[in-house]
Amino acid sequence: TRRVVDRLYGYEVSPVLWRKINRGLSAGRVQSPAMRLVVERERERMAFVSASYHDVKALFTTDKNKEQDFEAKLTLIDGKKIASGDSFNDKGEMKDGVLLLDQAASEALAEAMRSKDVKVKVESVESKPSTRKPAAPFTTSTLQQEASRKLRMSAKQTMDTAQSLYQEGHITYMRTDSPVLSTQAIQAARSLAIEMFGKDSVPDSPRIYTGKNKNAQEAHEAIRPAGETFLHPSELPMTMSTRSKDLYELIWKRTMASQMSDAKVSTTTAKISVSPVANGKSAEFSASGTVVIFKGFMAAYEEGRDASREDEQDEEQESKLPSLEVGQVLSVVEVTAKDHQTLPPARYTEASLVKALEEDGIGRPSTYAAILSTIINKGYVVKRGQALVPEWIAFTVTRFLEENFVKLVDYAFTAQMEENLDQIAAGEINRSEWLKKFYFGTDSEDGLHDTVQNVGDSDPKAVNSIYLADNITLRTGKYGPYIETMVEPGSEGADENGRRIVNIPEGLAPDELTVAKAQELIDAPIITDRVMGQDPLTGYDILFKDGRYGPYVLLEDPNAEKPKTASLFKSMSPETFTFEEAVSLLSLPRTIGIDPETENPITAQNGKFGPYLKKGTDSRSLTSEDQIFSLTLDEALEIYKQPKYGGRRTAATPLKEFGEDPASGLNVVAKTGQFGDYVTDGAINATIPKDEKLDELTSDQAFELLAIRREKLGLEPGQAAPKAGRASKKAVAPKKTVKAGTRKKK
Repeated sequence: TRRVVDRLYGYEVSPVLWRKINRGLSAGRVQSPAMRLVVERERERMAFVSASYHDVKALFTTDKNKEQDFEAKLTLIDGKKIASGDSFNDKGEMKDGVLLLDQAASEALAEAMRSKDVKVKVESVESKPSTRKPAAPFTTSTLQQEASRKLRMSAKQTMDTAQSLYQEGHITYMRTDSPVLSTQAIQAARSLAIEMFGKDSVPDSPRIYTGKNKNAQEAHEAIRPAGETFLHPSELPMTMSTRSKDLYELIWKRTMASQMSDAKVSTTTAKISVSPVANGKSAEFSASGTVVIFKGFMAAYEEGRDASREDEQDEEQESKLPSLEVGQVLSVVEVTAKDHQTLPPARYTEASLVKALEEDGIGRPSTYAAILSTIINKGYVVKRGQALVPEWIAFTVTRFLEENFVKLVDYAFTAQMEENLDQIAAGEINRSEWLKKFYFGTDSEDGLHDTVQNVGDSDPKAVNSIYLADNITLRTGKYGPYIETMVEPGSEGADENGRRIVNIPEGLAPDELTVAKAQELIDAPIITDRVMGQDPLTGYDILFKDGRYGPYVLLEDPNAEKPKTASLFKSMSPETFTFEEAVSLLSLPRTIGIDPETENPITAQNGKFGPYLKKGTDSRSLTSEDQIFSLTLDEALEIYKQPKYGGRRTAATPLKEFGEDPASGLNVVAKTGQFGDYVTDGAINATIPKDEKLDELTSDQAFELLAIRREKLGLEPGQAAPKAGRASKKAVAPKKTVKAGTRKKK
């Protein structure tokens, strides 16, 4: 039924977009509400008014421990609360009852606190214990979210990688909305936690998780490592890709942590009085510190989170206050006054958009990766780092749908439709009757067919126009967005009617196109096409032109199917651009030399994301455009020797050597990894217990750890740990009938 509805939606609505806006556009049951979410967030950012405020921070120290400074923030002056970022709404308006410090006031207060006459003491100290619970095992959507946060993987990359891990027998089925673990998996996770962190790391009773979605089908258990025992990440095949290893580690840690004990933390808050400050007033500072009393699950894994504002940190920072007592006198070490600007709501990332769709009941786990890929591949949304930025065409399409297909982009309507489709799948609603109502409607409500037929003869130009200011209109055309303004007919750059077109630079986000920025683009010198000279090699003209993506040069070769072009560097100015620079740009990519090891040529070139080197399929970023022409072969080879960024890791360096293991004849060393220190003979790894100090670990103890690990895995000395998904021979729980999703045997 879902497939039928999706086709009806696409076949009926997409052609309307072709007629009214532009060909090649598409609409979808989940795609369009997802795009609307991204557009609405950008609208919020465009409407956001930033506010300025100042604060004061101080470093204090105690007479007892002058080496342990701690930071506190000004919160009150004469009992009145100081304005902070939370004191303003999105229109830049300040809430009542707070005091706004300007630069002069904040600097005066800071200067007063540097006086020897100022008195500082602790007014109150309060400690509050709390517990933190582990996150549930992964479902499809939570895996996509966490892989985006921690591994910077797109939803599609996550699902493709998970599919590969599943097919190789390393994890259970990756399309599931259930966080439930089987009895076998619970036992495996608890046993693993005890082995790595001790008996106190797990609660007395197993943790049982239930799904939040009432329509969750729960045909499969949560995503977890396959098998009766969980293969340690260090035992994965050496040939496995870094991305696959990273995702498996994430699943492995999350599954283990889900069965571990609560973490216990204590947060201490101290109020500190300072007097006198400016004009004899008193001030109060607040300092807080959180320490972990018992790590519990946090020893293995902590869930990431999404920032709601651009300046938020992704992770909490643990800090500790010194021992403080009420009435205790403190000394001022340093005082700083700083200005701040409130920042707009953070753009969606793939992780936070999946979370929003799930919370709104839009779409299902199996569709999220495809939906995100669609809105990106169709050109509605681009990724700037991890952020999802809507293109102007997304604004146009969203507005058209909001005005003509209100229900089809309404979040509540889409969620209700999703629920109805679940009910149809469960046999609770008649499929034919529901589809008939959806398409043909009822006496009181139009269906999809009538809604499409009733779309009026709207002016395509009006549909594609966004008003910015008087005489400044943004339009989305066949070749992209542009600004239209009216000037005197016959003016430079204008047509006979006085209409002037100004290109919008590539990469300029919608919230960055303010009226002031639009006027700046209009006032910029007009770039006219011109012949700069003849290419020394071919004799063809080199043209200087201005295009959608900015100024560029073109080699006018009449025999070329596609003329060669090159964009100006960011450091180049159209006004001072020379013929020699044009020839240099058209000569790219530049071959620096040949890699003596691989015999592949190394080239330097400029791309959409800046200057870079390329050797076969391996590319490395350069730090400046000048390096494209100046970098030597030795310098390029040195760059390629460095570890590549983006999740690739170098091999762990041995921390300690223990010599040859008498049992296996292999050399044993200690290394450190993502899961702590371990010993290895190259065939198997054994975790060093937390209560053992590496410096004090003897060779005999290292050999014994490996012997215990071999016995647990049922291996002979020198025999490698199971690879390519082979199940361990010695199981934690009694063996059961192998079902789909368990690790396959060879």
